[in-house]
Amino acid sequence: MLNFMKVPPTTYVLQYKHGKIKREGAGLSFIYYAPTSTIVAIPMASADVPFVFQESTADFQSVTIQGQLTYRVANPKRLAALLDFSVDKRRAYYSEDPRKLSERLIHTLQTLTRAITQRLVLKDALVSSDSIVAEVLAKLRDSESVSALGVEILSLSILGIQSTPETGRALEAEAREALQRRADEAIYARRNAAVEQERLIKESELNTEIAVEEKKRQIRETQMAAEIAVEEQRAQLIDRRVENERKDADSRAYTLTETLKPLRDLDWKKLMMLGGKNADPKAMVALAFQEMAENAQKIGELNVSPDLLRSLIGTAGK
Repeated sequence: MLNFMKVPPTTYVLQYKHGKIKREGAGLSFIYYAPTSTIVAIPMASADVPFVFQESTADFQSVTIQGQLTYRVANPKRLAALLDFSVDKRRAYYSEDPRKLSERLIHTLQTLTRAITQRLVLKDALVSSDSIVAEVLAKLRDSESVSALGVEILSLSILGIQSTPETGRALEAEAREALQRRADEAIYARRNAAVEQERLIKESELNTEIAVEEKKRQIRETQMAAEIAVEEQRAQLIDRRVENERKDADSRAYTLTETLKPLRDLDWKKLMMLGGKNADPKAMVALAFQEMAENAQKIGELNVSPDLLRSLIGTAGK
């Protein structure tokens, strides 16, 4: 019985006859004899496989990982040697092997993902989707089991990592408390900053006052130094004046001493007599009587007549 086969370009077809490949390729159309032929049709278009599985974290918390794996068959002949993709004349698969391909890929993906999530605690696992994707994708592409199937991994995306509802509520409460603590710490920090700023302002004002007082003290010291300098100059002036007056007095005394030096050895009585007409008559009469009194022992008898006495008294009265 002859049948006609036509496949799209995204399907790789192999025709086996008597156990050997008679023709193969993508997008072929041909007539074959059904009783002696086996047709294998392998789709080469990219396929999206969604997945959802639960894993445990390092702190024994359950998480649900949801995502999607995209792959394509890169080596159809290698895949055909491992799984049965033979079809009937209606292009229906004879076996369930085509479905096993995505299952095997998901199992490999879950094994690799489990190894990563078990190293992470819950909090880290919930926010590590990007790093998990990068690590799992690299390991998938290097996996021998994936290479043996002749499959090329195109992309991997994790749509979400969720904890159980109870754990999620606990984490939300903890996060709220942490946010509240940070808010309180921010308020305290702002208050402390305000207090510190106020302290700095007060300290600056005090430093300014100290600087002003220091300047005033320096001004007073400068004024006192100026006054001291003036007083010292005044004291020097007075000392100079006293010294000059002393020298002047010494000069006058020396002049008087030298002037009177010739008269120093003369008797004062002679000096009185040398006064001449400028001499005081009373002083002369008194001097005469004093002289007679001093030499009384030498005078035997002294007669003073009334006329002489009147004359002396009259002379003294003039």
